[in-house]
Amino acid sequence: MSMTGAQLLVSCLKKLGVDRAFGVPGESYLSVLDALHDVAEIQFITCRHESGATFMAEADGKLTGRPGIAFVTRGPGATNASIAVHTAQQDSTPLILFVGQIASHMRGREAFQEMDYQAVFGSMAKWVAEIEDAERIPEMLSRAFHTAQNGRPGPVVLALPEDMQSQVVEQSVELSPVSLAQPSASATEVAEVAHDLQQAQRPLVIVGGGRWSRDAAETLSSFATHAGLPVVTEFRCQDFLDNNSPCFVGDMGLGIAPYLADAISKSDVVLALGARLGEVPTQGYSLLDVPVPHQRLIHVLPEPSELGRVYQPKRGILADPMRFLEQLSEAMDAKVAGRARMEELRSLWAKSRVFPPAPGVLDLAKVIQHINELCGEQAIVTNGAGNYTVWVHKQFLYRQFKSQLAPVSGVMGYGVPASVAAALRHPDRPVVCFAGDGCFLMTGQELATAVRYQLKIVFIVVNNGMYGTIRMHQERAFPGRVSGTDLTNPDFAAYAKSFGADGFVVEATEAFATAFQKARAADGPAVIELRVDPEALTPRQSLSAIREAALG
Repeated sequence: MSMTGAQLLVSCLKKLGVDRAFGVPGESYLSVLDALHDVAEIQFITCRHESGATFMAEADGKLTGRPGIAFVTRGPGATNASIAVHTAQQDSTPLILFVGQIASHMRGREAFQEMDYQAVFGSMAKWVAEIEDAERIPEMLSRAFHTAQNGRPGPVVLALPEDMQSQVVEQSVELSPVSLAQPSASATEVAEVAHDLQQAQRPLVIVGGGRWSRDAAETLSSFATHAGLPVVTEFRCQDFLDNNSPCFVGDMGLGIAPYLADAISKSDVVLALGARLGEVPTQGYSLLDVPVPHQRLIHVLPEPSELGRVYQPKRGILADPMRFLEQLSEAMDAKVAGRARMEELRSLWAKSRVFPPAPGVLDLAKVIQHINELCGEQAIVTNGAGNYTVWVHKQFLYRQFKSQLAPVSGVMGYGVPASVAAALRHPDRPVVCFAGDGCFLMTGQELATAVRYQLKIVFIVVNNGMYGTIRMHQERAFPGRVSGTDLTNPDFAAYAKSFGADGFVVEATEAFATAFQKARAADGPAVIELRVDPEALTPRQSLSAIREAALG
């Protein structure tokens, strides 16, 4: 069958199970856009910025477990997308970014917007390649999908030269959706881990990484609760386990609770399932010694290059963490010694969620508690980066996988596009996006995308007039010397209305419930601006208290 390279590419994507792609149009891949016109099975979501489009694809990859798909144009389009490629790397998310490329005969001349994509993306993507011959499209797409999903999931970047897209080939497409490799542990390894846990006095399970599912979350809850094993989730992996499960005892996020840091440090056996144990969860690699932890570390990872990368485990096991959990739950019937400890840590976790009243008349903790009570069981909550996320992570109860879309990379601007991806993928579930005033305006133009597709999203903008996290560090390092961290903001409710969305301003806690009810009842997206007191910089310390402590 005769077809162009662009038509073959789109046909392959369809065969591989792709049903949605995100992008900003560019002349460097017009042939692909034209081919998409004839394939109704693949919805192309037109976005307003390449970072937003690729963040949406990354979030879609988190939601489905399949590679999220983004298309961007060459040069500026590709570099705008790089922030989300980095996020996919750090978050272990399957993602494939297609970049329009200059014609092949112009290569090496620094043609218009020419870039070497292997050099640009080589340090952050699992594989970067250029499809030079249209006949190789099926082969290279198959490799891209396998690479993005297997082992430790991550991003792949494929450049599409303009002339390759228009090349006519005789080709039939025999591809099918990729089956994920699921390496398993040996029976001996499983038995040894079961023995280690049963002999332990202070065992702990840590879960994280990029290969998880709702079934795994349910298996973990049942297994760990029966065995008496306390479970901790890594940074922004709180939805890996129902937070109401008796075995859930906290998360290893920024500002980790002292009780939890102490429990991790004093554990005698730590079973890490998929968790990489990076800088943030380990509080700067301080909770486990590098390279040999004082805890007996059992590290289960699906990627051999990750085992021993930072820590030398007592048992390093190459296995899919979900499959290993199934094996362990089948092999281990006896309870361990940690049940009383599990219950104690669970009690301490509950106490850690009680915050003192916030300065001012708007208490963010009570706002999140209201959302949790009203729709928490079904809601998908998204956020970017900033001090406001501490309230979100510590107050919202994540009940199911997948209900948390938040960047492990700590990138600002993630929440808005992630909420668009969530509302498209799960139109039946409430979607709530939290963003700081600085965070929101980094990708706030994607509100236009939400309006275009009539997506029911409630955007909550926490406005304190500053880059709050940076101000916190600034006050600690250079108290009273404010430089570069103040912001001048629009009226966010008016901003929303200019896009055709609903907009509300809330200045007191008591007014939030009514605004939230109206926002949820809107036919499309709605923005609620929370005007919070700048003193409410963290849940436990005011701005002035941070400054005074630094001044001594």
